[in-house]
Amino acid sequence: MKRILLAVFAVVLLLLQGGCTYYGVPAPGAPASFDRSFDAAAGAMRDEGVAVSVQDYASGSIAGNYGNTVVRASVQRQADGSVRVQFDASDSRDPNLLGRISNRYDRRMGR
Repeated sequence: MKRILLAVFAVVLLLLQGGCTYYGVPAPGAPASFDRSFDAAAGAMRDEGVAVSVQDYASGSIAGNYGNTVVRASVQRQADGSVRVQFDASDSRDPNLLGRISNRYDRRMGR
């Protein structure tokens, strides 16, 4: 009788597990993919009004203009498998621009 109850319990657990949904959101601390980071960086720049004119996946370079300011992003794979993203601007008259772009990037990455 004990065996039958254990077997029924195991079947019920398997059936319940089949009803679980996984949406593919990376676990906190999981390394981000290059493509996802690249797309998030370009999107973050556009979100803040940068007219993106260069998107080169091969080199990891994104560039555009915010008025007279040239804004660049560099997306690079690291040796440990992580991805490094850096935003730079030439002589920005808006000192908070890079901070806002960085915040938008974080939101797009789910942070």
